[in-house]
Amino acid sequence: LEGAIVVMVFFSLFVQAAEGSSYGIVPYVDPPSTGSIAGIIGAGGNSGAVAFGMGFRNLEYKDAFVIMGCTILASSVLSFFVCIPGCSRMIGGEDDVPTKDTLAVPTPETDKVEDVNA
Repeated sequence: LEGAIVVMVFFSLFVQAAEGSSYGIVPYVDPPSTGSIAGIIGAGGNSGAVAFGMGFRNLEYKDAFVIMGCTILASSVLSFFVCIPGCSRMIGGEDDVPTKDTLAVPTPETDKVEDVNA
């Protein structure tokens, strides 16, 4: 029983990391539509849970696990094609180094110093 609990804890850590990576790319997909994209990703998780739940309900456990594993492997291949503007892909490409004019948060001007105590 202790071994099963330890394995489950480590499994849960890796599941949480995988979920975090899904939500981590949301702001880069389309910045003005961040909320909509986060909703689509969340709905995808729920629809996957329903689909695999139905698979386990209507199929033999072995068949359901094989279908779930093949689906996960096939969908993970799609991560090679994720393209975030300004960043290289997993295979090939180069990072675009942001310049001062393209930063989302402007940097303070060093030559303009106001005396706040005056």
